[in-house]
Amino acid sequence: MDDRRLAASAEMLFLGHPFEDRVRRIHERGFLVEIWNWTAKDLPAIRATGASINSMTGYIEGDLLEPDGIERLIETARRSLDAAEQLGCPNLNLHGTGLDQEGQAIRKKTSTSEDDVLRAADTLRQLARLAEERGRVFTLENLNLLVDHPGTPFATAAETMRLVREVDSPALRMNLDLYHAQIGEGNLIELVTEAMPWIGEIQVADVPGRQEPGTGEINYTNIAKSLDELNYSGVVGLEGWASVDSHVALDAFQEAFSPWVKGGTH
Repeated sequence: MDDRRLAASAEMLFLGHPFEDRVRRIHERGFLVEIWNWTAKDLPAIRATGASINSMTGYIEGDLLEPDGIERLIETARRSLDAAEQLGCPNLNLHGTGLDQEGQAIRKKTSTSEDDVLRAADTLRQLARLAEERGRVFTLENLNLLVDHPGTPFATAAETMRLVREVDSPALRMNLDLYHAQIGEGNLIELVTEAMPWIGEIQVADVPGRQEPGTGEINYTNIAKSLDELNYSGVVGLEGWASVDSHVALDAFQEAFSPWVKGGTH
């Protein structure tokens, strides 16, 4: 089934409005909605907006490697799955380790061993089983180490792809964030092509500044054309700030990815 949809983060747009109003405004524009920490949200109020929530944070605390972190990750993932059911949200997002309120790794790790990879894959395998039982999908997001998230283990797209491939479960996919990948790795079209079998979602913002397409160096229109050629039929989400106005940012995002969205109508 070809279901090409655009989503936008209510955490980063319409910032002068109450959160439920941000959700409603994005929904009224015809986009799916994405949220972060569900524990700080009024879930019934979000549900009442009628918005389709595509993605939310899939854990509260924990990490993939340390025994106490693994235990906490799985425990809070179970709670996140309960919240996802309340919202009708299909996708729950993960990172290589827990992040604090400023998005910084709580347990920093500058390198990982083969034993670390095996342990992380085993943790993700446990999470995938939980998600499969509940009819949900966990998505493992890549992050950049140079600007936003130094010291986060398993942060690169190459590392997240390897872990998802190792687990090889339809209940664990990549959340391939092209903003982060451009800063850390580049070669975005080649990266998307290689990662395509493992992608659950693609997130975007321009570099530098993490704002809407057209404000920086990434040619998102060419990327959209490549996604059409690759027959990608999932979700592309704007996880970026508005450079001036949120409506203008959504317009620019929609225009940049129109070659991909319209390709699904043929």
